[in-house]
Amino acid sequence: MNKVILMGRLTRDPEIRYANNENNTCIANYTLAVDRRFKRQGEEQTADFIRCVAMGKGGEFAEKYLHQGIKIVVEGRIQTGSYTNNEGQKVYTTDVYVESQEFAESKAASQQNGGNNGQANASQRPNPAKADDGFMNIPDGIEEELPFTK
Repeated sequence: MNKVILMGRLTRDPEIRYANNENNTCIANYTLAVDRRFKRQGEEQTADFIRCVAMGKGGEFAEKYLHQGIKIVVEGRIQTGSYTNNEGQKVYTTDVYVESQEFAESKAASQQNGGNNGQANASQRPNPAKADDGFMNIPDGIEEELPFTK
């Protein structure tokens, strides 16, 4: 089984390109900084920098919503490969091909951690009845209409 789950922050905005195929598939490449769980005594916290590739709808999601500093959870598979660079040297690659990705913190927490990076602020996006914690408030008296409250 080839399964990977990572949680980390984007080191920079995703690089977006579109494949030259009939579907014009969106391909997003980004690097996640993933903190190591344990550190040796006297060492600073270290991180691994893991390259991720999201394709299709996942690439479109990355293009629209992901930016430098945002904390996400990625689920996917590891894929290795190789290519010959301009100097004729063989370069080996290891990437995580993303099958799903989701936010790992609220929008407010992301902005406190410097994750906004020039993105449109909340006043520029429609967001009804937003609370300070990044979640939408549910009006009183609507509980009977919600399927998960009983």
